Amino acid sequence: MKAFVLIEPGKVGWYDAPEPTLTPYGAILRPIAVTPCSSDVHTVYGGGSKKAPNLILGHECVAEILEVGELVMDFKPGDVVAVPAITPDWRAAGIQEGNYRHASAPFSGHQLGRSMPGVFAEKFLIPDADTTLAKIPEGVSIEQALMCVDVVTTGFTGAEFADIKIGDTVVVMGIGPIGLMAVEGARHLGAARILAVGSRPVCVELAKEFGATEVLSYRDGDIVNQVMERTNGLGADGVILCGGGDEVFTQAVDMARYGIGTISNVNYYGGTGSLAFPKFSGGRGMAGKTIHTELAKGGRNRIERLLKMIQYGRINPEKLVTHKLYGLGEVETALQMMKDKPRDLIKAMVQIDWK
Repeated sequence: MKAFVLIEPGKVGWYDAPEPTLTPYGAILRPIAVTPCSSDVHTVYGGGSKKAPNLILGHECVAEILEVGELVMDFKPGDVVAVPAITPDWRAAGIQEGNYRHASAPFSGHQLGRSMPGVFAEKFLIPDADTTLAKIPEGVSIEQALMCVDVVTTGFTGAEFADIKIGDTVVVMGIGPIGLMAVEGARHLGAARILAVGSRPVCVELAKEFGATEVLSYRDGDIVNQVMERTNGLGADGVILCGGGDEVFTQAVDMARYGIGTISNVNYYGGTGSLAFPKFSGGRGMAGKTIHTELAKGGRNRIERLLKMIQYGRINPEKLVTHKLYGLGEVETALQMMKDKPRDLIKAMVQIDWK
């Protein structure tokens, strides 16, 4: 079958891959809408752990079920479902410890396009359909469901781990697609003031629509100074890291409030080495600032809850889709767009009509 793969670090291409083999709890699906992610860009161009030869890429997908295993109860061929980017092995022992995203190994929750074949292919396997696939409610569009499988859940994860309380001041560092949904999540959790950091006009406009009360730019001076000036020297109750280089981690510690400030990181830092922890703003180790470093929440229940937010008009993530392409072959174009980040891009959706 035709599949878009990582040939070697920095090189992608099309490959005649073997078709997936059905498992008793699993389902074989074909994608009807996909979108490349910055994580796909990191996988191809950013190094990281060694990947299997000709690894099929992709982990953001809405798909049609073609076959189900003999032990699948809730799904059938013909169902159109949202496929979560984060697919924990819910039968792993570590799940009982609440370790949903790293239960059997580091990043074991992030398997698609990383440790198992991804969704950029004519067919793909989900090993455990009932615990993974999400039913799409009536009235929810393909674009909306597609944004939920990664972007919405990651942005909301960032907001949730920022421990936001009613009336808080929150900073969102980076307003790409993840940061925009972190802004939306912070608003829903009760943040009164949301300072979003970014400069691309298409993102600035949407950040304001989603709930940012102010948008700050690095072009206007040091971001930490801007935040501290606007908070009368106190800093932010919560800082959500959704983009930027290694320096943003240090800046987050600098701008978080002493005693109650919480830093929630869903940002990816490439390469090796260390992230700098500032001694002074870290209170020389005693500042009382909490740091969370989190992989997005996934699984069926999580995505179905987010889809309810769309169904009842609470969020409108389809506004993130700025570009639409057609046909599986356009995945390569969409990935290049995510790498190059043209100024008018937020997310590129590839729609696939198999008829």
